[in-house]
Amino acid sequence: MNDVRVAAIASLTPLEELDLDPFLVDTRSQHAMCERWAAGRGYVVRRELLLYDMRPDHRVLWADVESGAVDLFVAPNARVLDRALTSARDFTAECARRGVRLETAGLDEPAYDAAMKAHVHRRLSMPTAGYDGC
Repeated sequence: MNDVRVAAIASLTPLEELDLDPFLVDTRSQHAMCERWAAGRGYVVRRELLLYDMRPDHRVLWADVESGAVDLFVAPNARVLDRALTSARDFTAECARRGVRLETAGLDEPAYDAAMKAHVHRRLSMPTAGYDGC
């Protein structure tokens, strides 16, 4: 079987922005959205990237493409892509230049109530205390 291999892009947004835009902070939900998008097409997510203001030409982005481990990039939406990279437009151009597809999942974001924000806050603020996010 010749699966399409995907690198899922999430934005590593500071916890301080949780109230302003919880989805940008919730990397787990961002990657889950990319997983749902890929699974719906029969694709396989091979790499989960956590990026914040990354240069579009940074070698970390392209290492898996160059090694043949990744065929396309997917981000949950344009907002995440804008936060993850210094220039989403330049990244799009670099993908085109290299012949690599770039997609946005475009699925509905979760609705964040106070309890869900608290769960995200707890998960992200306590990783060294052994909290596993469940």
